[in-house]
Amino acid sequence: MSCGTIYYATLDNHYVIKFVGEVRLTLCSALDTHLEKVLASDKCSYVLVDLTQATCLDSTTLGLIAKLAIRAQHCALPKPILVSTHEDITRTLLSMGFDQIFVLLDTLPDTLYELQQIPMVQESVEETQRRIIHAHKLLMSLNDSNYEAFNSLVSVLERK
Repeated sequence: MSCGTIYYATLDNHYVIKFVGEVRLTLCSALDTHLEKVLASDKCSYVLVDLTQATCLDSTTLGLIAKLAIRAQHCALPKPILVSTHEDITRTLLSMGFDQIFVLLDTLPDTLYELQQIPMVQESVEETQRRIIHAHKLLMSLNDSNYEAFNSLVSVLERK
């Protein structure tokens, strides 16, 4: 299993986040911490999520990506753009209702940005578990199918 990486860039209040490779729950603390910081700032007017180089996104990562869209909506930002060029990832996004919270594109807009890797975050197992539960609850809130798919997992994680 290859380790994924997450990059970001900001330019003129445009925020871009790029997922590369297999992005799994091992990066959830760094991702969630980074997204909280970005969304707390008033320097973000538009959001673009680039999945063109992602090969695998686990459900925790998908939950945190959904969180980005939901929080952007609460901040009265335009609907974020999500770009996916991989058929299997796009199919997963559609089945989970991401087309309701993102503008889905299959090509990357012509944009110049310099990417930086998001910093890693070390935290306790309990805090990581809290983030995983929260990410899955966000996915569950998108549609009934997601609720059914993740309800038992969340119940088990909450009992631990």
